[in-house]
Amino acid sequence: MPGSVTALAGTAVAGATLVGAVNMALARAMTEDKSVVVLGEDVGVDGGVFRATEGLLERFGPSRVLDTPLAETALAGAAVGMAAEGLRPVVEIQFMGFIYPAMDQLVSHASRLRNRTRGRLSCPLVVRAPMGGGIHAPEHHSESTEAMFAQVPGLRVVIPSSPARTYGLLLAAIRDPDPVIFLEPTRLYRALREPVTDDGKALPLDRCFVLREGDDVTIVSWGSMTRDVLAVADALAEEGIDTEVIDVATLQPLDADTILASVEKTGRLVVVHEAPLTAGYGAEIAARVAEHGLLSLQAPITRVTAPDVVVPQPRLEAAYMPGKARIREAVRHTVAFA
Repeated sequence: MPGSVTALAGTAVAGATLVGAVNMALARAMTEDKSVVVLGEDVGVDGGVFRATEGLLERFGPSRVLDTPLAETALAGAAVGMAAEGLRPVVEIQFMGFIYPAMDQLVSHASRLRNRTRGRLSCPLVVRAPMGGGIHAPEHHSESTEAMFAQVPGLRVVIPSSPARTYGLLLAAIRDPDPVIFLEPTRLYRALREPVTDDGKALPLDRCFVLREGDDVTIVSWGSMTRDVLAVADALAEEGIDTEVIDVATLQPLDADTILASVEKTGRLVVVHEAPLTAGYGAEIAARVAEHGLLSLQAPITRVTAPDVVVPQPRLEAAYMPGKARIREAVRHTVAFA
């Protein structure tokens, strides 16, 4: 299957996809640590709905790659118990719109286990789910509700935006002693390729990545929108607008220092995300900058987001998604503000 990679130790994959990097990181983690187990609906025999777990059943066996019933509440609850007893479960939820039945277990138990037991137990659990639109799927297959999880103390929220960052961040998430919600942009699963080396090196959690340096305006984004932002930044460079692009990567806890340092340099901030406007995570970033970097701002903070409506059917999806044209106009308007 294109994009599905089971690499040997230290192997460099020249054209790895994002979903292939997921597969590679899972195989590496399971090889290095026998406590890592993968479970979810169709993750074994079928290799997952997007084939992210393809080949793992054959390689690691049915005791470590578990096909489960279609019951997200039970799946999450079982994983919490497994984590409390010393395993490192990696749960696949088929689409982010199916994650809500698992919320009770994640919010009421996974996030609180360390605090509830005063550190006696931890919950080294990773919940993976595809997120976002752009693939012409029905509504529950295209949601971006990451802000829900970012509000829950005790949960990390990680969203990669490239194959290499996916590999490094997923390894870090699996090795973390506390629960991580790891959301994978569906639109990027096979949309881009880049070299990824299966060397077992994790990338740091809780840190933003500066993908492009610039002096005129800061654009902050995450997930699939990061790719659109980079394309817009390249186009704006031809107009003489020098854009700094930041990939948040870990939404909770937020690396506000990197964003504030950038805004101090550029004086302008545009936040781009695929989730709806109201109470989207961009509001938290805007609030942090307003509280701690107000005197650096030379223009109002601008947010480019989806509207406050249910994700529409495919025919209207392009109008729903924040596109390159809207991002470009928002940046121009912010830079022109006097």
